[in-house]
Amino acid sequence: MSDQHKPAADRPEGERIAKLLARAGVASRREVERMIGDGRIAIDGLVLETPATIIKDLRGVTVDGKPVGKAPPTQMFAFHKPTGLLTAERDFTGRATIYSALRNALPKDTPRLMPVGRLDLNTEGLLLLTNDGGLKRAMELPSSQIPRTYRARTFGDVSQNQLEDLMDGITIDGVNYGRIDANLERSTGRNQWVEVTITEGKNREVRRVLEHLGLQVSRLIRTAYGPFELGDLPRGAAAPIRKHDLGRFQSQLKSARQG
Repeated sequence: MSDQHKPAADRPEGERIAKLLARAGVASRREVERMIGDGRIAIDGLVLETPATIIKDLRGVTVDGKPVGKAPPTQMFAFHKPTGLLTAERDFTGRATIYSALRNALPKDTPRLMPVGRLDLNTEGLLLLTNDGGLKRAMELPSSQIPRTYRARTFGDVSQNQLEDLMDGITIDGVNYGRIDANLERSTGRNQWVEVTITEGKNREVRRVLEHLGLQVSRLIRTAYGPFELGDLPRGAAAPIRKHDLGRFQSQLKSARQG
């Protein structure tokens, strides 16, 4: 019988080690599980063999031989990602990543941050970053239904009726995309700005859907992720999300996932 199905009195106290390490900002839960598989995590000197290990706290836990401290308070930053940067920690071909820009955009005492979702190389705008791996994962899950809003500069012919049909979802090359809320903002001839809100965040979703409608996308900007907006944050700059706003969002996210 798994721990999940044992009576409450028989379950070990604590949480899975991968969850605690993710919360401590070591890495995402999935990455922590890979690290365990690689033998990089130990407890009191014994190399861990399974991510199903339940512990009360991180006392005695080491990663690559280094002790893991107490999980710091959750922090989140908004970053105005420019085009031409990869949403990755490193690139083996030498291309610039978001961390190249973040070195100058964040305070010196900022903990290790992980991006919430991704923006591809040629997409700009709001990228959220957090030190809390559990929060990152929860925000990325399609089941959380967190809206992401984009503005796309496009060229071609499209009607509002065509865009409204996307509310029913669409299938492109065998890939099913859920409800998409799209509206024409303004147009000059065959050039127009289209605002698009999605909740799944599949790979290159906005570009693929608009191109499927016959539009050429020349610029794509994410303007909002959940309640957090890009606003007038300068390109290449980062700003902390206020504790009150972050705490309220975490409470709402927890309630929605439990409901």
